[in-house]
Amino acid sequence: MPPFVHTENHLTSSAMLQDIVIGLSDGLTVPFALAAGLSGAVQSSGLVITAGLAEIVAGSIAMGLGGYLAGRTEVDHYAAEVAREHEEVRTVPDVERREVQELLANMGLSAVTAAKATDELTQDPEQWVKFMMKYELGLEEPDSKQAPKSAATIAGAYAVGGLIPLSAYFFTATPSEGLLWSGVITLVCLLVFGYFKSRLTGQAPVAGAIKMAATGAAAAGAAYFVAHLVNSAGH
Repeated sequence: MPPFVHTENHLTSSAMLQDIVIGLSDGLTVPFALAAGLSGAVQSSGLVITAGLAEIVAGSIAMGLGGYLAGRTEVDHYAAEVAREHEEVRTVPDVERREVQELLANMGLSAVTAAKATDELTQDPEQWVKFMMKYELGLEEPDSKQAPKSAATIAGAYAVGGLIPLSAYFFTATPSEGLLWSGVITLVCLLVFGYFKSRLTGQAPVAGAIKMAATGAAAAGAAYFVAHLVNSAGH
């Protein structure tokens, strides 16, 4: 009889998945809202397409740069904290040893076991600092190469998401007709994306799909309403 194998089903969300979610979420909603707003103010689909493409380029660059800076900030912050912990281990080792022992005791180790473990752990300054980083500060060492990867992933996902609502205007004669098809296409994509995003993050998928679609619809509706009011006031 084969041995029983226990499989643990835990959520493991990669950095790339998170970046795709960030890029697609904004890419589907922001250009959609812009195109909807312009559809209420102009009579040319060409103008909507031109403005939409310009926004997608600018938005992709901005989102990618934001992802890069966030990644670099995380790396720099971790490096600064590591340097500070090394300094404390070197200058106030007794204080740091007490902190290690307290952390081990809080994990459920007995006083005797925690004391022995502390003596063993603090023999190696590198492992000592890694322990403090993880269990005292709650910090995991970030990938130093992740920042450019995040920038490219977020920017690409934003561009893909932005082209979805804009695509309808390439095949329709008027902005109003483009807006109708853009709304249908985008809301379907938002529902699908919201559903799978919620499943991957361990949330209620149907509720997540409705929430994502409602957010996009609200943003587009507000933009269209404001543009229509401004256009009416101008005339």
